[in-house]
Amino acid sequence: MLIFLIRRIGLAIVTLFLLTIIVFALSNVLPGNVGRQIMGPFAPQKSVDELNQRLGTDQPLYTQYIKRMEGYAHLDLGKSYKSREPVTHVIGSTFLNSTKLAFLALLITVPLGILGGVIAALRRGSLIDRSIVVFSLAGSSLPEFVTASFLVVIFGLQLAWFPVIASTGDVISPAEQLYRLVLPILALVLVYFGYIARMARAGVITAMEAEYTRTAFLKGLPRGVVIRRHVLRNALLPTIAVVATQTGYLFGGLLAVELIFNYNGLGRELVRAALNKDLPVLSAGVLLIGVVYMVATLLGDILISILNPRVRLGDQ
Repeated sequence: MLIFLIRRIGLAIVTLFLLTIIVFALSNVLPGNVGRQIMGPFAPQKSVDELNQRLGTDQPLYTQYIKRMEGYAHLDLGKSYKSREPVTHVIGSTFLNSTKLAFLALLITVPLGILGGVIAALRRGSLIDRSIVVFSLAGSSLPEFVTASFLVVIFGLQLAWFPVIASTGDVISPAEQLYRLVLPILALVLVYFGYIARMARAGVITAMEAEYTRTAFLKGLPRGVVIRRHVLRNALLPTIAVVATQTGYLFGGLLAVELIFNYNGLGRELVRAALNKDLPVLSAGVLLIGVVYMVATLLGDILISILNPRVRLGDQ
């Protein structure tokens, strides 16, 4: 297990290193002259040069990258070009808001998707199975902004059951916060339910047709015991990998949902940073999403290796 963890953590570190290079290149090489991009095409060159010198963007790229990595190592993400505040202050609260929204969506989607997939597999070929499969395909085929727009029109404007604005500047109770987040959470659940349900269904069907399952039935074990002890333990392994992957995708998909429901999250902050050409905020936010994806994948691999020791033994 220790060797497996060392290999996976080492791979995660290499992935994070490559991600920092990509993010740095996209945020510094592609925009060209940073000072000119911020001040506009009609600003005096002297002012542009002074701004580049103040921001440090007139230095060689490798020097900028080393300084950026030194700051990241000390949890210093730099200062915002727009407000001159530390980036940690700019994206700190918004990241917590996005984490809260993503956690609530996963808290509903994961058990609901696994339950739906298991039921569909055990009722394979029935009307329930076909209904779950069709619903899963329909939900996962629509992007988040389309699902969110439908929910706003139907449940927010026509029926007026839920508010269409998720953010509020007032101090409200947890119940009121949850009430405002119903539609954003539902928009995410409808999209990501299908991925998890289809994978759980496929895993259960494969496990039900395996030799060890047939042997368990031949031994006279009750159907419920066979499903709990033999089927689910093996069927949920690929589902865990999908959940870990979808966690990273979920943070990326929050962008459209936060914009539609005016929710003050990380995705909305990244849009503001892109419009304001605030490269430190933009690069730090993208890197933070990459770290979330990497950590979720690493935890998924560890959980799979615990449930199935053959995974880590085959990795050595």
